[in-house]
Amino acid sequence: MKNNVKSLRTERKWSQEELGRLLGVSRQAINAIEREKHDPSLQLAFTISKVFNLPIEAIFMPTNLEPK
Repeated sequence: MKNNVKSLRTERKWSQEELGRLLGVSRQAINAIEREKHDPSLQLAFTISKVFNLPIEAIFMPTNLEPK
């Protein structure tokens, strides 16, 4: 799943560690999400949405939804 977590985080001048602390996850988890190596759980996606004060759709973009 594509996402813009890294750009949102850097706009706020937060480190991966700071964002991880806000979300209750490790810096490594943030790194994996930003590099699109790991998709967050639905619960974590909602929490990320709340931290950035944006709708989920503004942060995460599914890659497997192609028009038919």
